[in-house]
Amino acid sequence: MRSSYLLQAALVAAVLVLLLMVSGAFYTVDQTEQVIITQFGQPVGEPVTNPGLHFKIPFVQNVNSLDKRFLEWDGAPVAIPTRDKTYIHVNTFARWRIENPKLYFVRLRDERSALSRLEDILGSETRNSIAKHDLIEIVRTNKDRQPLHDESLKGGPTGTIGVLPPIKFGRLKIEEEIKAAATQKLAEFGIAILDFRIKRVNYNPDVLDRIYQRMISERLQIAQRFRSEGEGESARIAGQRDRDLNEIQSNAYRQVQQVRGESDAKATEIYARAYTQNPQAAEFYAFLKTLETYHKIFTKDSTLVLSTDSDIFALLKHAAAGKTNATPLLPELPAK
Repeated sequence: MRSSYLLQAALVAAVLVLLLMVSGAFYTVDQTEQVIITQFGQPVGEPVTNPGLHFKIPFVQNVNSLDKRFLEWDGAPVAIPTRDKTYIHVNTFARWRIENPKLYFVRLRDERSALSRLEDILGSETRNSIAKHDLIEIVRTNKDRQPLHDESLKGGPTGTIGVLPPIKFGRLKIEEEIKAAATQKLAEFGIAILDFRIKRVNYNPDVLDRIYQRMISERLQIAQRFRSEGEGESARIAGQRDRDLNEIQSNAYRQVQQVRGESDAKATEIYARAYTQNPQAAEFYAFLKTLETYHKIFTKDSTLVLSTDSDIFALLKHAAAGKTNATPLLPELPAK
């Protein structure tokens, strides 16, 4: 009876061992994975990349799964000086995958070690490349893309306000440069870089004040130039206005004098025709002109000292002599 129990227990143990051996001899590979089989810690055979059910030696060989998909690396922002001594914070990211699973497993073992190595290599190459280029090369996408210009901010034909320096490389070429340099180094670890990009570029807080002051200075310079141009244009318009006004006044004065001269000549011609018809008309004309002269000379408070043979006094003498006649020739002047 006891021997039968021992036999049954042995059979159960044998079945369990057989089940363990059978279960340990098979493994599955997912379509997103690739497997490295190790024996006593060392890789054996080629990496298994085909999905499905596979066989291995139980208890001796172990299955090590590696990701076959595109993986992500997101770098931390790093303060880096450019060639023109401007400190900027650069944030980068990359996409990578395991190119050589066996080499990757031997050198790195897991994804955590791979990310650490990516941080070292990509970060180092990023610092080296940015330090060799000016800030404008990092900001602009490429040298063929022309930035928009505000023509009013150029500061005149010889100014430099708003004029960007020429671009030789551009950010895309710098990213390709970093990717190419890192690819050679990461190939030693079985890693392939699929893409590398600079995600964000920010100024270092220590230099922001200087940048703002420079921007303010440029805007003040632009405003001063606009004011100077406005004042110059105002002076030009005022000068043109004065010249036009003087020209108008000169032409008007010339026309007035011309009209006045023509009218005086016409009046003189009329007077001449009227008062030269006979001696009496001429004498009457001389009499009227003399009266006009008296009217202009003699005022209420005028005092004149005249000689007896003065031309002005001649009419008065003629008038005084005419009083002895019964009918005076000239009317008597009112006393002043």
